[in-house]
Amino acid sequence: MSLALVHSRAREGVHAPAVRVEVHLSGGLPSTTIVGLPEAAVRESRDRVRAAIQNAQFEYPARRVTINLAPADLPKDGARFDLPIALGILAANGQIPIEALARCEFLGELALTGELRQIDGVLPAAIASKESGRTLFVPPGNGAEAALVADADVRVARTLLEVCAHLTGRKQLPAAVAVAAAVTTMPDEPDLADVRGQAHARRALEVAAAGGHNLLLIGPPGCGKTLLASRLPGILPPMTEDEALETAAIGSVSGRGIDLARWKQRPWRAPHHTASAVALVGGGAEPRPGEISLAHHGVLFLDELAEWNRYTLDVLREPMESGRACISRAARQAEFPARFQLVAAMNPCPCGWAGDASGRCRCTAEQIARYRARLSGPLLDRIDLHVMVPRLGHGDLRPDASGGEPSAAVRARVIAARALQQRRAGVTNALLGQRQTERECRLRTNDQVLLERAIDSLQLSGRATHRILRVARTIADLAGMTEIATTHLTEAIGYRQLDRGATPAAA
Repeated sequence: MSLALVHSRAREGVHAPAVRVEVHLSGGLPSTTIVGLPEAAVRESRDRVRAAIQNAQFEYPARRVTINLAPADLPKDGARFDLPIALGILAANGQIPIEALARCEFLGELALTGELRQIDGVLPAAIASKESGRTLFVPPGNGAEAALVADADVRVARTLLEVCAHLTGRKQLPAAVAVAAAVTTMPDEPDLADVRGQAHARRALEVAAAGGHNLLLIGPPGCGKTLLASRLPGILPPMTEDEALETAAIGSVSGRGIDLARWKQRPWRAPHHTASAVALVGGGAEPRPGEISLAHHGVLFLDELAEWNRYTLDVLREPMESGRACISRAARQAEFPARFQLVAAMNPCPCGWAGDASGRCRCTAEQIARYRARLSGPLLDRIDLHVMVPRLGHGDLRPDASGGEPSAAVRARVIAARALQQRRAGVTNALLGQRQTERECRLRTNDQVLLERAIDSLQLSGRATHRILRVARTIADLAGMTEIATTHLTEAIGYRQLDRGATPAAA
C-alpha cells in the first residue's frame, strides 16, 4: 500500500494538539514534499529522515513522496515530526506493518545516524496521548519527563531501528521510568526561623500564604524584605498532582526543562528589575511562556519594585485578574496559564530611609512622590497587603537573639485555613468572585459601618474594598472562626498602607 497514517502531536502553548502525518508514494521523478504549514525546521526534516532511513539499513523509496501534516491550518515547528515522518515513509513503502501504527503516537528528532534526540514539550503530549488511549514513543532524553504522567503508556527508544523492531514484534521497547520520587520540601529550603523580629511582617506573610493574597513589603535597605519573601514558598501548602503537572507542562514547553527532583515544589521566580515586558508575560515569534507563567501555582517575587519600568509592571495587571497570559502575534497566538502569587519589595524613597527614626533621609516630599509614582494606581490596587517593614533594632541582631517561629508550624496553620476555604468555596479567598465575596464575607452591621468609613477616608475603589473583605475572611479562617469579627476587619484595613493618601514615610 502506498498510503500510510501516523499519529503525532504539535505544540501550541501548553497544549499538544493531535497531528496526522499522512504519507503518500506515487509515480514520477523522485522527490519529497512536505505540506501542512511546516516551518523551516520541519521542511528540513526530509534530509534528516532520508539519511536516517538509509543509515538504519532501510530503503528510501525512489518515488514521489508527499507528506501532509494535518490539520493544514495548524502551524508545525521544530524537529518533533522527524520520527513519525520516517515511520510513515517506511510503512507506505511496505517495510513496516501499517496496522501497528494505529494505536501509537510518535515524537522525536532524528540524527543522520538514526538516533533519537530530545525535544521540547513532551509532557503536554504525554498527557494528551494518555487521554487518547494511545502509546507514546519518545527519545531517551524525554522518558523521565513523560513518566511523570501517571498510568500513561510511554515507551523509550534510542534509535529508529529500535522503534521499527518494536512495531514488527521482534523486540519490546522498555516503558519510561521516572528517575526519582519527587518531594514537596527540600532540607535546605529557607526557614522562617531565620527571620529575626519583624512580627508584623511575619504575620502579613502568613495571611498572604493562607489566602493566596498579593503582598508588597516596604522598608529601608537591609531590614529583611527579601529574606521574608524567600520564606513564602516554604509555608505554602503542597501542590496537588494536577497543579504540579500544569506547572511542569509550562516548564516543558519553555525550553528550560524540568527539575525532576523538585517538580512538585511550588515555583519561585525572581526576575531582575531590568527584565522586559516580554520576559515577564511571554512572547516571541514562536510564543514562549514568560516569568508569570513559569511562576504558575507559585510565587513571583519582584525586588526593587520602584526601579522597574512602569510599562513593564503594568503588563501584569490583566494576568493578575484573569490568571492567564494571552499572547497574540501576526502569525501565532498562544495562551499560557499564569495563576501566580505576587510578592514585591521596595524602599520607601530613593535613598531608602524615609520614615526611619535615625532621620538620615534627605529626600524631599517631591522626590518621594515622584519615586512612588513609578507604581501605577491600578497595579497597587491589585496588591492586597501593603506592609511596612522597619529597620531591625540592636537586640534582634545579637547572635544569641531568639529566632522566630519555624516554617513548619506556620505551614500547618496555612494548610488548615486553606482547607476551610476549599470546603466553603472550592478556591482560595484571593480567587473569590464578586458574588462569592458578597456571600462568604458578610459583615455585621457595626463592621459594615466601619468599612464604609474606611472607604470614605481612604478613597478605596470597589476592587480594593473587595480585597479587604477577602483578607478579613482569611484572617478569620486562620483564627478558625466562621464569621468575620471587628478585629479581623480592622487588621485587613490596616494592611492597605499605600491607600492612606500619604507617602510611604508617613504611612
